[in-house]
Amino acid sequence: MGVETKYVQEQSPNEDNQLVNNNLKAILKSQAYQLAHQDQNLMESDSMRGVRMLLEITKPQLLLEQHQINSTVIVFGGVHVIEKNTAINNLNLTKTKLEQDPNSETLKRQFQRAERLLKLSPYYDAAREFAQLVSSNSAADGRRHVIVTGGGPGIMEAANRGAFDVGAQSIGLNITLPGEQHPNPYITPELCFQFNYFSLRKFHFVMRSAAAVLFPGGFGTLDELFEVLTLRQTNMKRSMPIILFGRNYWSQLINFDFLADSGLITDEHLNLFDYAETPLEAWEKIRDFDYASPT
Repeated sequence: MGVETKYVQEQSPNEDNQLVNNNLKAILKSQAYQLAHQDQNLMESDSMRGVRMLLEITKPQLLLEQHQINSTVIVFGGVHVIEKNTAINNLNLTKTKLEQDPNSETLKRQFQRAERLLKLSPYYDAAREFAQLVSSNSAADGRRHVIVTGGGPGIMEAANRGAFDVGAQSIGLNITLPGEQHPNPYITPELCFQFNYFSLRKFHFVMRSAAAVLFPGGFGTLDELFEVLTLRQTNMKRSMPIILFGRNYWSQLINFDFLADSGLITDEHLNLFDYAETPLEAWEKIRDFDYASPT
């Protein structure tokens, strides 16, 4: 015979009813009683790092699959490369400050940097035009060769903006950084992601990539350049165009021939990348590679 057991709350003569009620409220509010996936403290703990990493792999993957994104074109470049008018305004502002304090070495340095950033400002327009070309000439359904950037300012903004100009979608892989990285306003809202881990952000950069175009930039741009070059060098990534935009800039920055002459890379590794001087040239190199590749 089965006996049904019920737990019945009984009030003893010596029991403080208010104390019991308060204890029940404390139970219901306690962290231990929360569902595990709703426990923010747990999810942000060191023990859950693997879970958080899995989520950062899975969430973008699911959304990109829902949007049926078949391939992407990566655009990398510096956050400080800005539009010409903004660069001129920054230069004038720095010049005014320097005139007020002509002996300041800090202001002299700032003025020199502002002059050089003005010279780099055409790359902003070039990145924007390149993204317009890619987005306009890719598959009509907008799922092939979708522009993907780091989602921030500078060259990244220019590329997302170029896709936005022609009504195409684009992807932004933003990352949480101190004092930097706020998504630019030109990314497709449903395709703007925020990452905590650089490694998983890199994973999503290269996973669907059909080409990478790198404009002048700093450490982050160099990091991504050598990431894709290493993946190609080791055949961990299928063959794809890796285009350095602006030969003069890149030749001054990195002496690739020196690496080959020193025996640290093979001569064939110099063929892993190419140069382009105009947005159309960069797009044609990608298009020609597509035509030459087996379907």
